[in-house]
Amino acid sequence: MKKFILSTCVLVFMLAATGFSQNNSDDWKGFYVGANLGGAFGGSNARTTTIFDPAGYFDPTSVPAINAAGDQHVDLTGFTGGGQIGYNARFAKTLLFGVEADFGSLNLNNSKTTTAEYPCCSGSFFTVNQSVNTGWMFTARPRVGVTFGKALIYGTGGLAVTNIHYNALFTDTFDNALEFGGSSENKTGWTAGGGVEFKLASHWSAKGEYLYAGFGDVSNASTNLTTTTFGPSPENVFTHKADLHANVVRVGLNYRF
Repeated sequence: MKKFILSTCVLVFMLAATGFSQNNSDDWKGFYVGANLGGAFGGSNARTTTIFDPAGYFDPTSVPAINAAGDQHVDLTGFTGGGQIGYNARFAKTLLFGVEADFGSLNLNNSKTTTAEYPCCSGSFFTVNQSVNTGWMFTARPRVGVTFGKALIYGTGGLAVTNIHYNALFTDTFDNALEFGGSSENKTGWTAGGGVEFKLASHWSAKGEYLYAGFGDVSNASTNLTTTTFGPSPENVFTHKADLHANVVRVGLNYRF
C-alpha cells in the first residue's frame, strides 16, 4: 500500500511538472473518469441488552450489569479505494456544478470485548464481544464549486450506501452460557464533504477530498441463550444493535474527455 501511494504521488508530480504551464479555463467542463485511494476511520455504537424474566436464567441483578457491559463504542479504521465517474457544467465565469458517482472498497473493521463479574455470584464472570466491519461504499453526489485558474474548490453531499456486518457474542463462566446474534445488510445513508482539485496536464486533474458518511443502525433480537445445566432459556430475550459512521480522506486522479 505504501509503495502504491508513493507511485501515485510521483505520477501526480510528473503530470504537474508538464502541465502547469497550460491554462484553459474551460478544461473543467464535460465528462470525466478517475480513481481514488485513501484512509478511513469512524466508529460504531454497539449495544447488547437483555431482559429479566422470573422463569429465565439470569438473577435480577445480572441484567443491569450485562446491559452496562454491552454498551460499547467500537473504533473503526481501515482504507478505501475505487473509481469515480462524473460530469461538470459551468455556470457564470467561475461557478461550476457537477454530479459524481463512485464505488470502491471501504475496509473498516474492529471489535470490542468487555468482561465483568456477576453481582450475584462472586467468582463468576460474563463476557460481551461485538464486532463491526464493512466491505464497500457507493456514493452519488452533486458537486458545487468555484474555480480559481487551475484550482477547483468544491462542496459535495448526497447518497451513500454500504454493507454493515455486525456480530455479537455473550458467554459466561457460571454455567457456560452462550448467546449470539447480529445482522448483515446493505444500509442507505448520507454523505457530505468537500475537496480541492487541480488541473495538471491538458486532460488530467488531481484532487484531495474529505467525506463524512452516516448509515444509521442495524439490529436484531434473539432467543437462543443456552446453558450447560439449564439448557435453552428463550425467556431472556437479547437485543443487538449497532450503528455506523465513517470519515473518508482520499486523493484521486481524474481524466476529462
